[in-house]
Amino acid sequence: MGRIIAIDYGQKRVGVAVTDELKLIATGLTVLNPNELISFLKTYILQNNVEAIVVGEPRQMNNTASESSRFIDPFLKNLKKTFPGIPIHRMDERFTSRLAQSAILMSGIGKKDRQNKELTDKVSATIILQSFMEQEEFFKSKKG
Repeated sequence: MGRIIAIDYGQKRVGVAVTDELKLIATGLTVLNPNELISFLKTYILQNNVEAIVVGEPRQMNNTASESSRFIDPFLKNLKKTFPGIPIHRMDERFTSRLAQSAILMSGIGKKDRQNKELTDKVSATIILQSFMEQEEFFKSKKG
């Protein structure tokens, strides 16, 4: 069994989350500069069995692509070219930053740490991954 990686891609920072090998738990892994991401993924995928990558898909409330899609689309092309054998999925990321901030607030960490945008990006990637895992489980249960 392999892991699933989730990416919350932003112009300044990229949050990365990963599952355990049994795909039971999503955990925040790191936050990177977008220029470091492909190199990081190459190393991580060499060292770990990764069976899929999930990339957050920014959508407007009317379900159209968000303006930030113009930054993500070139990244996706590069990702598919670099890892042709790994399926790449998209997952709606609407409200993940807000959900992440709420989760961080409820965790009880101090105000200074709550203002850390990297933490929000890492938690957002984890929420994207958890949502993807729940969606996959839902569709498996419908088939069976």
